[in-house]
Amino acid sequence: MTKIQEPTQVNLRVYKGYGHAHHLVLYGHLLHGSQALRERFTHHLFYNARHLFRLFNVHPIAGARIQLNFEGQIIETTTKEDGFFEFHWKADRELPAGHHSLSVAYLTAEGEALTTENGEVYIPHAVQQAVISDIDDTILISYSSRMFRRLRVLFTRQPRSRKTFEDIVHYFRLLALSNTSPELPNPFFYVSSSEWNLYDDLTEFFSHNKLPAGVLLLNKIKRWHQLGSTGQTQHELKLKRIRRILEMFPLQRFILYGDNSQHDPMIYLSVAKDFPDNIIAIYIRSVNREKEVATKALLSSLDDSPVHALVFRHTREAMLHSAQIGLISVEAANSSAKKN
Repeated sequence: MTKIQEPTQVNLRVYKGYGHAHHLVLYGHLLHGSQALRERFTHHLFYNARHLFRLFNVHPIAGARIQLNFEGQIIETTTKEDGFFEFHWKADRELPAGHHSLSVAYLTAEGEALTTENGEVYIPHAVQQAVISDIDDTILISYSSRMFRRLRVLFTRQPRSRKTFEDIVHYFRLLALSNTSPELPNPFFYVSSSEWNLYDDLTEFFSHNKLPAGVLLLNKIKRWHQLGSTGQTQHELKLKRIRRILEMFPLQRFILYGDNSQHDPMIYLSVAKDFPDNIIAIYIRSVNREKEVATKALLSSLDDSPVHALVFRHTREAMLHSAQIGLISVEAANSSAKKN
């Protein structure tokens, strides 16, 4: 972090962006205070609880000037009430697929840069298939529909000790290489109900478990007194972000992953009906057995469409189905996750 002048300590957060030359997107936050960095990964209850409190003890800065510098293009915006800012812009040139660097600065009213952070935008290859996946209770065991159990996990666990569903890491690695090469892995977009407060922890969780790297699109930032409602879906925001991804990449076909603890089945069904030529398959993990029959009935409306749909309890069921429709090889689906 580069600081030219800093009358008050601020935390300028820049998240990984995405898009293509004609429409690039970048999000971030501006908050009072310093970044809540995790000093160590431990099972110590007090340390983890204190760290979680720090992640949600945020003080947004509203109405601040934020400046983006992308290859000499200078664009400005202002932060919203919750300190959130977003940029949408078109590049001055055609951009190759891959990661492209940028910088974001917090400006004084006079235009002086107080703090600058580096970031990047990711441009997928247009010919690849892509994955849009939820995180909580799809990849990461979170108990989203059970508030007290979810909070207990958040308070007592750290990113490296959080549990994934069996075989999901192996499965997603196979999907990352499906019909492509290791040099050009398929893009992943993780659109989650978890708040932006948890961005660093989730990034560490993905890295530690060697899950495919991707773009994280999270939920509105929350304060400490809102911890009781953490992870609760904002239906319209999640749907809006998924639709934006599909609209930005009309040449790509997508696989959607979610669970039936909240609104994923309805969101994905809506997307599939609006973008039937862009959706290969919908996979819904049944973590709420009481909703399983209703979830299957909901997705049965896709039976006469080109979109495959599966409600599953165990990851291996989804793997075998993916092999049947040609997303991964049969040999890979039958291989042991322990060997990978």
